[in-house]
Amino acid sequence: MEEKKNILTYAGLKALEEELHDLKVNRRKEIAGKIKEAREQGDLSENAEYDAAKDEQRDIEARIEEIEKILKNVEVVDETEVDNTKINIGCKVKLFDYEFDEEIELKIVGSSEANSLEGKISNESPVGRGLIGASIGEDVVVDTPAGQVKYKVLGIERNI
Repeated sequence: MEEKKNILTYAGLKALEEELHDLKVNRRKEIAGKIKEAREQGDLSENAEYDAAKDEQRDIEARIEEIEKILKNVEVVDETEVDNTKINIGCKVKLFDYEFDEEIELKIVGSSEANSLEGKISNESPVGRGLIGASIGEDVVVDTPAGQVKYKVLGIERNI
Protein backbone atom coordinates (compact mmCIF):
# COMPACT_ATOMS: atom_id res chain seq x y z
CA MET A 1 0.00 0.00 0.00
CA GLU A 2 1.45 3.35 -1.02
CA GLU A 3 1.88 5.89 1.77
CA LYS A 4 -0.03 9.15 1.57
CA LYS A 5 2.08 12.10 0.45
CA ASN A 6 2.60 14.75 3.11
CA ILE A 7 1.93 18.05 1.37
CA LEU A 8 3.85 21.01 2.80
CA THR A 9 4.56 24.56 1.81
CA TYR A 10 8.21 25.58 1.70
CA ALA A 11 7.78 27.47 5.01
CA GLY A 12 6.24 24.37 6.59
CA LEU A 13 9.12 22.22 5.36
CA LYS A 14 11.70 24.64 6.80
CA ALA A 15 9.84 24.77 10.15
CA LEU A 16 9.78 20.97 10.42
CA GLU A 17 13.46 20.69 9.47
CA GLU A 18 14.36 23.29 12.11
CA GLU A 19 12.25 21.55 14.77
CA LEU A 20 13.88 18.20 13.93
CA HIS A 21 17.36 19.73 14.18
CA ASP A 22 16.51 21.35 17.52
CA LEU A 23 15.09 18.10 18.91
CA LYS A 24 18.10 16.03 17.80
CA VAL A 25 20.84 18.49 18.73
CA ASN A 26 19.59 20.54 21.68
CA ARG A 27 16.69 18.73 23.33
CA ARG A 28 18.34 15.28 23.33
CA LYS A 29 21.42 16.74 25.03
CA GLU A 30 19.26 18.67 27.50
CA ILE A 31 17.20 15.61 28.46
CA ALA A 32 20.32 13.42 28.78
CA GLY A 33 21.61 15.95 31.33
CA LYS A 34 18.34 15.80 33.27
CA ILE A 35 18.42 12.00 33.34
CA LYS A 36 22.06 11.99 34.49
CA GLU A 37 21.25 14.51 37.22
CA ALA A 38 18.25 12.48 38.40
CA ARG A 39 20.31 9.23 38.45
CA GLU A 40 22.88 10.88 40.69
CA GLN A 41 20.17 11.46 43.30
CA GLY A 42 20.09 7.76 44.11
CA ASP A 43 17.13 5.35 44.25
CA LEU A 44 15.41 5.44 40.83
CA SER A 45 12.33 3.51 41.98
CA GLU A 46 10.95 6.55 43.83
CA ASN A 47 12.60 9.31 41.81
CA ALA A 48 9.90 11.51 40.24
CA GLU A 49 12.47 13.67 38.43
CA TYR A 50 13.93 10.59 36.75
CA ASP A 51 10.46 9.38 35.70
CA ALA A 52 9.55 12.83 34.34
CA ALA A 53 12.82 13.06 32.41
CA LYS A 54 12.31 9.58 30.91
CA ASP A 55 8.75 10.54 29.91
CA GLU A 56 10.05 13.72 28.28
CA GLN A 57 12.72 11.69 26.49
CA ARG A 58 10.06 9.30 25.16
CA ASP A 59 7.96 12.27 23.92
CA ILE A 60 10.96 13.83 22.16
CA GLU A 61 11.89 10.55 20.47
CA ALA A 62 8.27 10.04 19.36
CA ARG A 63 8.18 13.56 17.85
CA ILE A 64 11.51 12.96 16.07
CA GLU A 65 10.12 9.74 14.60
CA GLU A 66 6.90 11.53 13.55
CA ILE A 67 8.79 14.37 11.80
CA GLU A 68 11.16 11.94 10.05
CA LYS A 69 8.16 9.95 8.80
CA ILE A 70 6.55 13.16 7.44
CA LEU A 71 9.78 14.28 5.75
CA LYS A 72 10.39 10.84 4.24
CA ASN A 73 7.26 11.13 2.10
CA VAL A 74 6.96 14.88 1.58
CA GLU A 75 5.72 16.81 -1.43
CA VAL A 76 6.53 20.53 -1.34
CA VAL A 77 4.15 22.97 -2.98
CA ASP A 78 6.07 25.56 -4.97
CA GLU A 79 4.17 28.66 -3.92
CA THR A 80 5.67 30.71 -6.75
CA GLU A 81 3.82 28.48 -9.22
CA VAL A 82 0.45 28.59 -7.45
CA ASP A 83 -2.35 29.80 -9.72
CA ASN A 84 -3.88 32.67 -7.79
CA THR A 85 -7.11 32.70 -9.80
CA LYS A 86 -8.37 29.61 -7.95
CA ILE A 87 -7.95 28.55 -4.33
CA ASN A 88 -5.40 25.78 -3.86
CA ILE A 89 -2.71 24.62 -1.42
CA GLY A 90 -0.21 27.39 -0.84
CA CYS A 91 -2.78 30.19 -1.15
CA LYS A 92 -3.71 32.87 1.32
CA VAL A 93 -7.41 33.63 0.89
CA LYS A 94 -9.55 36.48 2.10
CA LEU A 95 -13.14 35.45 2.73
CA PHE A 96 -16.34 37.04 3.92
CA ASP A 97 -18.05 34.85 6.52
CA TYR A 98 -21.79 35.43 6.14
CA GLU A 99 -22.66 33.85 9.51
CA PHE A 100 -20.41 36.14 11.56
CA ASP A 101 -20.60 39.09 9.13
CA GLU A 102 -16.82 39.49 9.06
CA GLU A 103 -13.79 39.16 6.81
CA ILE A 104 -11.33 36.40 7.61
CA GLU A 105 -8.00 35.36 6.16
CA LEU A 106 -6.91 31.74 5.88
CA LYS A 107 -3.90 29.94 4.50
CA ILE A 108 -4.53 26.63 2.77
CA VAL A 109 -1.77 24.18 3.70
CA GLY A 110 -1.16 20.44 3.81
CA SER A 111 -2.51 18.54 6.82
CA SER A 112 0.97 18.21 8.38
CA GLU A 113 1.29 21.96 8.93
CA ALA A 114 -2.33 22.90 9.68
CA ASN A 115 -2.77 25.10 12.75
CA SER A 116 -6.12 26.80 13.23
CA LEU A 117 -4.67 29.24 15.80
CA GLU A 118 -2.39 30.60 13.06
CA GLY A 119 -5.15 30.62 10.42
CA LYS A 120 -3.60 27.66 8.58
CA ILE A 121 -6.23 25.14 7.52
CA SER A 122 -5.67 21.77 5.94
CA ASN A 123 -6.62 21.03 2.37
CA GLU A 124 -8.22 17.88 3.82
CA SER A 125 -10.43 19.68 6.35
CA PRO A 126 -14.09 20.25 5.43
CA VAL A 127 -13.51 24.00 4.92
CA GLY A 128 -10.25 23.43 3.01
CA ARG A 129 -11.85 20.84 0.71
CA GLY A 130 -14.86 23.10 0.16
CA LEU A 131 -12.75 26.13 -0.75
CA ILE A 132 -10.28 24.42 -3.12
CA GLY A 133 -11.02 25.38 -6.69
CA ALA A 134 -13.17 28.42 -5.85
CA SER A 135 -12.50 31.77 -7.58
CA ILE A 136 -12.68 35.42 -6.50
CA GLY A 137 -16.26 36.65 -6.22
CA GLU A 138 -17.66 33.14 -5.83
CA ASP A 139 -19.97 32.16 -2.97
CA VAL A 140 -18.96 28.84 -1.41
CA VAL A 141 -21.15 26.73 0.85
CA VAL A 142 -19.16 24.29 2.96
CA ASP A 143 -20.59 21.29 4.81
CA THR A 144 -18.95 21.03 8.22
CA PRO A 145 -19.73 18.81 11.21
CA ALA A 146 -21.39 21.89 12.79
CA GLY A 147 -23.58 22.49 9.71
CA GLN A 148 -23.30 24.52 6.54
CA VAL A 149 -21.09 27.61 6.43
CA LYS A 150 -21.23 30.18 3.62
CA TYR A 151 -18.27 32.27 2.46
CA LYS A 152 -17.67 34.76 -0.35
CA VAL A 153 -14.15 34.64 -1.82
CA LEU A 154 -12.78 38.20 -1.71
CA GLY A 155 -9.16 37.59 -2.63
CA ILE A 156 -6.57 34.95 -3.41
CA GLU A 157 -2.82 35.43 -3.25
CA ARG A 158 0.31 33.34 -3.08
CA ASN A 159 1.33 32.54 0.45
CA ILE A 160 4.93 33.80 0.20
